[in-house]
Amino acid sequence: MVNNFSRSTSFNRRALNVESPRFLSIPSPRALHVLSPKPLGFASPRVHHRLAWVSHLFPVLLLIGALISFIIVLGGGYMYVIPSLSQAFLGYDVLKFNDSSNVCDFFYGSWVIDDGYPLYNASECPFAEQGFNCLGNGREDKDYLKWRWKPKNCDIPRFNVHNVLEMLRDKRIVFVGDSMSRTQWESLICLLMTGVEDKKSVYEVNGNKITKRIRFLGVRFSSFNFTVEFFRSVFLVQHGWMPRHAPKRVRSTLKLDKLDDISNEWINADVLIFNTGQWWVPGKLFETEKSRRFCNVTQNPLSETEGRDQSIFSETIFEVIKNMTVPITVLHVTSMSAFRRDAHVGRWSDNPSIPDCSHWCLPGVPDVWNEIFLSYLLADYELPVVNGE
Repeated sequence: MVNNFSRSTSFNRRALNVESPRFLSIPSPRALHVLSPKPLGFASPRVHHRLAWVSHLFPVLLLIGALISFIIVLGGGYMYVIPSLSQAFLGYDVLKFNDSSNVCDFFYGSWVIDDGYPLYNASECPFAEQGFNCLGNGREDKDYLKWRWKPKNCDIPRFNVHNVLEMLRDKRIVFVGDSMSRTQWESLICLLMTGVEDKKSVYEVNGNKITKRIRFLGVRFSSFNFTVEFFRSVFLVQHGWMPRHAPKRVRSTLKLDKLDDISNEWINADVLIFNTGQWWVPGKLFETEKSRRFCNVTQNPLSETEGRDQSIFSETIFEVIKNMTVPITVLHVTSMSAFRRDAHVGRWSDNPSIPDCSHWCLPGVPDVWNEIFLSYLLADYELPVVNGE
């Protein structure tokens, strides 16, 4: 979820980044069968069938209801936490840019080879987590680094680091979410560092190493007087452990009417990038039957998304967003990311015994998310978005 705002008119829109199953998405019904209770005894086959159907449907409705409540509460929470949103107006859109006589839909296109990529070397970026540095962890093929997203009717503006650094001068950029959010946070820092001459002028404000075990990380670009911060909040709302008399399969509780207790730390941010979804799954919320992980990383992008670009929950989320008082622009990167089975971490992490087909290699797909996001900000900031080469 990408929401940006500011006290100035330069950042006066909000955007929602939906990247299934990572950005405000819900698992498919196939993943929910593990929540079904055992069938009751002394019932006819027809009753068994009906009970099984209801037991499969209930978790789906439960999660849909939870997410709808969460989105509504989150929007209401913005009004309380962020004073500048008190003047918000009703708005909803899918991010598009005008390209001469055509309207550019950034999210309808294909991946093409581009020798101008990657945009940085993760081994030379001290803020790229070791677990996401696939080349540094032994991946030998480099083909996955050379793909650029090409919308059908236009091009994503080439990344111009100098324009971006100037745009972010004196600003505070805050990422809030889970490990996917941290990956995008690291990607943005590595992209920005390519335009900084004195690398030592970029540092973590508390001297911490980049790790998932720390709830707050902040990197300061002192030459430009701005910070890029990360707050770990996997649900965005308040999280508690299993109540005393709860069923045994319940692992934790979520207070959908209350933002995370660190939400006060987000006040006065000029740009807020929210992310949630990866933890809204049965294995995180309930005790389930653990299954073995299968992870097939390909050498090239898929020619078809194999249905992974679709979700029965997406339309529900969009309908809720349309009626929110906070203006939101949807950055729907689900489809474009679904092609990139080749770009997952796989076995090239800092823990190769556990294959990882959730997270992305750096450099990689999160860089493209940031390119689109920064292009949107640059257009709003009225700076040129073309490369000044």
